[in-house]
Amino acid sequence: MTTAESSLSRSAPPPTLERGPRSSGFFRESWIVFNRQLRMNLRNPVWVIIGIMQPVLYLLLFGPLLKPLVDQLGGNHFNWFVPGMLVQLGIFGAMFAGFSLIGEWREGVIEAERVTPASRAALLFGRLYRDLLQLLVQALILVGLGLVMGMRMEAAGMVVGVLITVLVGGACAAASNAFALQVKSEEMMAPVMNMLLMPILLLSGIFLPMDFGPEWLRTVADVIPVKHIVDAVRSSFAGDLGLDAIGWGVGWAAALFALAVWWGVSVFKKENA
Repeated sequence: MTTAESSLSRSAPPPTLERGPRSSGFFRESWIVFNRQLRMNLRNPVWVIIGIMQPVLYLLLFGPLLKPLVDQLGGNHFNWFVPGMLVQLGIFGAMFAGFSLIGEWREGVIEAERVTPASRAALLFGRLYRDLLQLLVQALILVGLGLVMGMRMEAAGMVVGVLITVLVGGACAAASNAFALQVKSEEMMAPVMNMLLMPILLLSGIFLPMDFGPEWLRTVADVIPVKHIVDAVRSSFAGDLGLDAIGWGVGWAAALFALAVWWGVSVFKKENA
């Protein structure tokens, strides 16, 4: 992935980011960055296809295996599995967004953007737009396929669930870009990502119901913010939009997004120092 992104960086030099009026400068600058990032992805459609096929394969190959377990809890197993898969996509897909940024830094793209008067927040958000667009497309494909396979949901709840997913995906993408720009090394970034993501995957109840785990494991899982986010997305898909059902999940997703964006903008500003 990094090699492909690096070659694209060479063939697609960053556009000139000139400062516009203060009221519209940020949006114009971030949109220019987004357009370049999107062109890079579309010029290498293999990664676009892989990103689209990933949720489809999970749903087709892993979803049926959960039916006996979820049947014991009651309800449709796709109603339980698809919301968890949405959060999984938001976390795992976005957390590896920083690898392409390392390639851009190595090819001098980041340095070229640094010397422009563009807002450092715009440099980050332009990349987040691309990551969130990809996540939104994946989410819509996953939800559509889930409906075809028998999932039942409330339309308003689906919209809320996808928005929560996009929010947590934005948090992970911003954190990934910030960490990548600090370490500037795929060899250092990859093991750290894997070390963080594995316990999140196992303890958040994305793939397996935590109800079947021992009490001590459920207690540990309750400390993980992602578990509350997964529960909120599942509740929203079920049509339960009350504060008791989704409040903790929405709160954690918003807090993580705010912290990650603050970190990302801070790192981009330091790079400019």
